[in-house]
Amino acid sequence: MKELTIKQNDAGQRLDRFVGKAVPLLPESLLQKYIRLKRIKVNGKGAKRDARLSVGDTVQLYINDEFFEKPREENSYLKVGTPKLSIVYEDENILLADKKPGVLCHSAGVWDYNTLIANIQAYMAQKGEWRPREENAFAPALCNRIDRNTGGIVIAAKNAEALRILNDKIRGREIEKYYLCAVSGRPRPAEGRLENFLFKDAVKNQVYVKAKPEPGAKTAVTEYRTLCTKGKLSLVECRLLTGRTHQIRAQMAYAGWPLLGDGKYGRESFNRGFGEKGQALYSYRLVFEFPTDAGCLNYLRGREFRVDSVDFAEKYFDVHDLDTIG
Repeated sequence: MKELTIKQNDAGQRLDRFVGKAVPLLPESLLQKYIRLKRIKVNGKGAKRDARLSVGDTVQLYINDEFFEKPREENSYLKVGTPKLSIVYEDENILLADKKPGVLCHSAGVWDYNTLIANIQAYMAQKGEWRPREENAFAPALCNRIDRNTGGIVIAAKNAEALRILNDKIRGREIEKYYLCAVSGRPRPAEGRLENFLFKDAVKNQVYVKAKPEPGAKTAVTEYRTLCTKGKLSLVECRLLTGRTHQIRAQMAYAGWPLLGDGKYGRESFNRGFGEKGQALYSYRLVFEFPTDAGCLNYLRGREFRVDSVDFAEKYFDVHDLDTIG
C-alpha cells in the first residue's frame, strides 16, 4: 500500500483524475475498478470517482508495485487494459498481427502505450503466456517494423529461440513480403522490376532515388505487377527483394506512379482530389519460404498468411477477397 498526501497543487481534482496522473501506468479500466472495490481510498474510506480532493487529504492506494514504476517503453504494456489486436495467426512461438495505419510499432522517442508492441505484450501477459516478473531478460519482440501510416503484417516472437530464428531468416531473405499499393496512372510495363539506388537523408527521414551507384546509396530492388486499373488508379502488388527505408514509395514515385495519399513522395494535387492523407500501402501477404533449417519453426516452411482486407483495395477497386488476387 502506498499513501499520497494532497498538496495545494493537487487540491480540487477529482479522485480518478488525480490517481490517473499520479500512477500513469495504471490502466483506466483498473483505476475505475479499484475505486469501486475500495482499493483506492480517501482518508481511509471508500470514495466515489468524482470526489473532489482537499489539501491534507490522504489517498491510500492498494495497487501492485509495478504500476508505480516510471513509465518507459519496456513497461508500457502495463497501461493497456484491453489489448487492441487484429491477429492473423498465432501459435506457441509466434504471433502475426495486422497493424493498422496510424499505429506505431514502437514508441517514437516519447512514452506511448498505444503501440503495437505494448498491446502484444499486454495480450500475452494477460493470457499468462508471458510472465515478465519471472523473466531475466526476454520480452516478446517484433521481428519486423512497418511505417506508422502503412498497414500490414508484423511478426512477433513469443520466445527467445523463435526471435533468434526469425531474425536470422529475415536477414537471409527467407521470408517473402508482398505489398499492395494504389498508384497514380497505369504502370508500363504492367509488371516488371525496379532496380536502382536509394540514398537516405536521416535528418529529413527521406530517401532519394539514384540511377547510378554513389557513396552512401544502397541497392534497392522491387518486383511489381499490376492487378487492375480503375479510372486514374491502379492496384499494384510489390515484392521486396531488398528492404530499404520507404523503398516502394520512393521507387514507384521515381518510375512515375506515385502512391495515392503519399505526402512525402506523391503529388499533393492528386491526393487532394481523393481526400487521402496517408499512403495507400499495405503489407498484405507473408510467405515463410525457409529453404534452410528453421529449427523449432520448421513447421512454418511454405506457409502463407494474408490479412482479411485492405481498405483502399475495397474502396477503389472493389476487391473484397484478397485470396482472388494472388
